[in-house]
Amino acid sequence: MTDLPGATQSAPAEPTVPAHRPPPPGPEPAPESAPGPAPGPPSASASAPASAGTTPPKEADSATADSLAADSDSGRGAYLSNRFLARAALLTALLTAAGALLGLVRDQTIAHLYGAGPGTDAFLVAWTVPEVASTLLIEDAMALILVPAFSLALARRAAREPLPAGSPPDGASGRDPVHALLRTTLPTLLLALSAGAVLLMLAAPWVVALLAPGLPDTRLAVDCTRLTATCAFSFGIAGYCSAALRAHGSFVPPAMIYVAYNIGIIATMLVLSDRLGVRAAAAGVAVGGCLMVLVQAPVVLRRLRERRATAERTAPEPSGEQPGGAGRPLVALGLLAPVIVFALTRQSQVLIERFLAAPLPAGAISHLNYAQKVAQMPMVLSLMLCTVTFPVVARAMAAGDTDRARRRVERDLALAGVIVLVGAATVVACAPQIIEILFQRGAFDRADTAATAAVMRVYALGLLSHTLVGALVRCYFSAARPLWFPALAMLLGLALTTAGGALLVGTWGVLGIAAGNALGITVTAVLLLHGVARHSVPVRVRHMTGGLVKLSAAAAAATGAGWLCGALIPAPLPGAAVACLVVAAVFLVIARAVQAPEIDSLVRSVTGRFANVR
Repeated sequence: MTDLPGATQSAPAEPTVPAHRPPPPGPEPAPESAPGPAPGPPSASASAPASAGTTPPKEADSATADSLAADSDSGRGAYLSNRFLARAALLTALLTAAGALLGLVRDQTIAHLYGAGPGTDAFLVAWTVPEVASTLLIEDAMALILVPAFSLALARRAAREPLPAGSPPDGASGRDPVHALLRTTLPTLLLALSAGAVLLMLAAPWVVALLAPGLPDTRLAVDCTRLTATCAFSFGIAGYCSAALRAHGSFVPPAMIYVAYNIGIIATMLVLSDRLGVRAAAAGVAVGGCLMVLVQAPVVLRRLRERRATAERTAPEPSGEQPGGAGRPLVALGLLAPVIVFALTRQSQVLIERFLAAPLPAGAISHLNYAQKVAQMPMVLSLMLCTVTFPVVARAMAAGDTDRARRRVERDLALAGVIVLVGAATVVACAPQIIEILFQRGAFDRADTAATAAVMRVYALGLLSHTLVGALVRCYFSAARPLWFPALAMLLGLALTTAGGALLVGTWGVLGIAAGNALGITVTAVLLLHGVARHSVPVRVRHMTGGLVKLSAAAAAATGAGWLCGALIPAPLPGAAVACLVVAAVFLVIARAVQAPEIDSLVRSVTGRFANVR
């Protein structure tokens, strides 16, 4: 497995960036690639360079974003370039799309083998474990804590100077910041993950009773939960590797993890389904979790070996300070609690939904699950750009370059909004056709298709809000300081989800549960958007709100046009294809007419590529 930047000759398909040579000992020159000084007074480092052979701790954290982002010992001089980010986002999106498609194949296999009955409901209760684990240990908490930590360690490493010839290597007071971060976090994490997996296996009966008190077959759910509990360990290791690699600018291995994960589940089900029944799907979760680690481990080990020589050449720092010379830890303990609370609260939406759906007729949990899996695909694709640029924002915030962070965040929000709104319009316009094409076979009948499509349309109403929450929370946790605001906003949203679902489930059934989800996440997104300028990156809130309103209006008109055109064609595949084309065309026309953000740049980019091809 290779990385995006600095790829070896054996893998020419991955984008490479020109090497950035380490500066000689002495005063650190201003980076040539810097676009210009940020507004405000000049920094101390620009007006009073450090004396030869020393790097003041304050200067290490106040250097410009370009010099910090360019990992001088790893050849990432163009780390912040738009071309690199575009290629990284494209490869990440392609691999994520492949993982999402395999996820659909996985769900199709489950639907074909087990249908939407009591057995599937029992497995989906156990499926809550990997869902929570992926959010806590891979996507949200682990990434939000460790990507900024590794980014800060890399920034401190880049600001350090090489030792003179003959100086002793790594010592107690001169450890490489990245290696120091590994030594202080990884052993503790391994111990905590092992204990958590064992405790979850032992507590499986109580977990099932808590998650689904009205479930008919609790014994089957307990067996499946004990099998899926292994992911509490494997997902944690996979998430740690993903955060480290993303901070280093390596995005391909982390994007591969869900491809490997779903392949493991599908293969295990096909091999063991006749013998184990639905328990084979739970065993596949355990196998897939191991594959997530294996697909990244060789790249992580190679990164560590490549940097050992660099760590031995770095200058020692004053004793009594944390590695990196900034006098503060790379992982702030105060940051852990709000991040973990936010991640758990966000994932608790799924727990609330299954708790409310457990007393409903058999298949309700399955309909919610299938609808959510399909509806969230536009959100997953829209957040790929934010995943790639998260280390960029973190390094810019570490450098104090809030203007660069603001421009990056505003562009990301607009582009993510375009993608998710086009996807949401498509989902609403042709939901029955999509579900029929994907799932209606075997034990999954026409009634299941109608119920799942109706739930999916309601879920789609909250897709933009889910995307905004996923994108904005990266801003709040880009700096190494505790921020409770996202967690409090998420707690309020969860309360509204619970109250709304409980009030509406009696009248609308599963549709009421989905509506409660959309209500809660929308309130959370509004709070995070209007608080980001005050608490984190100084985003122009009114400007972004106006742009999102314009994009939403274009999406609403595109939804109606696509729904009408899809309904006129009885065959599901042609109807869905025509609806998708109509949605995209109408959205583009109206968005350009109302001058929605980033539309013109997207059109110019696409037309420019076609012109180059001709």
